[in-house]
Amino acid sequence: MKKLLVLTAIAAAAAGAHAQDFPGSKPVTIVVPFAAGGPTDRVARDLAEALRKPLGGISIVVDNVPGAGSSIGAAKVARAAPDGYTLLLNHIGMATVPTLVRNVPFKVESDFEYLGIVNDVPMTLIAKPSMKANNYKELTAWLAENKGKINLGNAGVGSASHLCGLLFQSATKTEMTPVPYKGTAPAITDLIGGQIDLLCDQTTNTSPQIEAKKVKAYAVTTSKRLSTPLLKDLPTLQESGLKDFQVTIWHGLYAPKGTPAAVTKKLNDALKVALKDPDFVKKQEGLGAVVASDNRVEPAEHKKFVAAEIAKWSPIIKAAGVYAD
Repeated sequence: MKKLLVLTAIAAAAAGAHAQDFPGSKPVTIVVPFAAGGPTDRVARDLAEALRKPLGGISIVVDNVPGAGSSIGAAKVARAAPDGYTLLLNHIGMATVPTLVRNVPFKVESDFEYLGIVNDVPMTLIAKPSMKANNYKELTAWLAENKGKINLGNAGVGSASHLCGLLFQSATKTEMTPVPYKGTAPAITDLIGGQIDLLCDQTTNTSPQIEAKKVKAYAVTTSKRLSTPLLKDLPTLQESGLKDFQVTIWHGLYAPKGTPAAVTKKLNDALKVALKDPDFVKKQEGLGAVVASDNRVEPAEHKKFVAAEIAKWSPIIKAAGVYAD
């Protein structure tokens, strides 16, 4: 028994020493549970650059591990050594994966240390350029006239566009045929070509197409209109008649459960500095994203927020009967 206590004390002392040394010369890896080139990947790479300075100039690499509604990448981090050198940047998928994926290999609320929310990304409802409806009121009439014949694209089961589409169908009580793609790019290509009718996706993906007038834009999914010059004239879906319709695709940073408190504090402190970095803020604004500045940058509030999001999305996903595996 005494030997066990001694070994435990030695292990604790070693962990404390490693925590004091963090960050050392070893690179930090941010796992992104989606493909390279997508919106979450872009946020991760911008964040990695902003985190370097407050973490002492260490190297930070991004590792893309896509699949199964973000659960494969998240599981990799949950199993990683809890030393602060392997982190997860995930979006709203962190709240939907418990319902969306059968036999999830981790528990969202107990297998991670929450480090803070990074940003919120609004969504936009867009349509093929040949759509006759020129505003949301006309689109509502078109939806009623074409029940059973509407194709609603998405970037794959569990993607932001898939989730927004589910909520839009539920809110409008309109049956649509979901058309999943292997990413946003092919979905938007087919929307522009008229192969699908509608898409609800992040401003990070849709803004360039809206600016180029390659698609028709009807509304944003935030509670208030956006202030960006390109999208400031778009109404919200709430003011257009969809009561309580609000979707933003937030991103959060996580570490494996058991990461020492001293390390998670250093990571949270660095995150707070990164979120105020002018270059990072400018890049996020360019993507149509809003950098987090509220109490969700605190780990405890971040965790409460995710729990509330799980409660919000679970019944919607269950009602749709869809799974990412």
